[in-house]
Amino acid sequence: MPVSREDVDRFERARPRLEAIAYRLLGSADEAQDMVQETFLRWHAADIDRIEVPEAWLTKVLTNLCLNQLTSARARRESYVGPWLPEPLLGGDPMLGPADTAEQHEEVTYAVLTMLERLSPNERAVYVLREAFDYPHREISELLDITEAASQQILHRAKEHVAHAKGRPQIDKAAAQRIVEEFIAAATSGQTDELVRLLTKDATAIGDGGGKVPARTKAFEGAVAVARFVWGMVKPGQAKRALVGGSPELYAWTANGEPAVVAVVEGQVVAIMCLEVGDDGIEACRTQANPDKLVRATEQWATAGHGEPLFVM
Repeated sequence: MPVSREDVDRFERARPRLEAIAYRLLGSADEAQDMVQETFLRWHAADIDRIEVPEAWLTKVLTNLCLNQLTSARARRESYVGPWLPEPLLGGDPMLGPADTAEQHEEVTYAVLTMLERLSPNERAVYVLREAFDYPHREISELLDITEAASQQILHRAKEHVAHAKGRPQIDKAAAQRIVEEFIAAATSGQTDELVRLLTKDATAIGDGGGKVPARTKAFEGAVAVARFVWGMVKPGQAKRALVGGSPELYAWTANGEPAVVAVVEGQVVAIMCLEVGDDGIEACRTQANPDKLVRATEQWATAGHGEPLFVM
């Protein structure tokens, strides 16, 4: 039986929430869209008149699809070249989902998404549904076919794993702009001491090139090591220009609610460095340079009013 226009509209109204859930579960915008499209196909094939609560039905189908995807993704990531980092989303992207409260804002930060990779698929699902979307344990138990007590226990374990990535000061867009401007000014000054001053003593830096862009397999640790690494990254050079197809322009932006340096070549985003900021300074620099994980960011960048770059390499 063909799906009605009304049923299509009902699904489309749910799509933004479904995409936001899928992105937080998978850490990939492309995979999130695939899972939402698969959910639509199942919605299309279902006897919709017999579905009592469409929103719950859609969420359950989507969540189970994502759980299966997470299980297969773990196997694929064992052969991934270098560190695996989530796909960053630029500020204003609707797939970031709700950020009405400080808690919701925090749950989609790049730091938290990275820590979610340590969780089992079930832990990740319970954590995202409860912490980011405020589902009660009763509903989570129905969505995942577990008991309420199990949902509570799983959440407790998940929160212990993610605790390190939380509790950071909330940074608005203006503050993020200032932080990135200062960071880029220090990084391009040629004086690593200026950059060290902005970093915490135990700061780390890691990057994801996916085997397509050179990236160190082990994180840099300590303010001095991170400062030297960042200075080397932004230092202009012919080899770098050849690698990315031009002279990267550096902009101050936000990604996943954190201050971010966005590197752009002729309209294409070639890298996003997310800065994890604590009370004592910048604690981590996480750089996504895998071109496969920057497609959506490039699409979003094309519609953003980003002004002039802060620095051209």
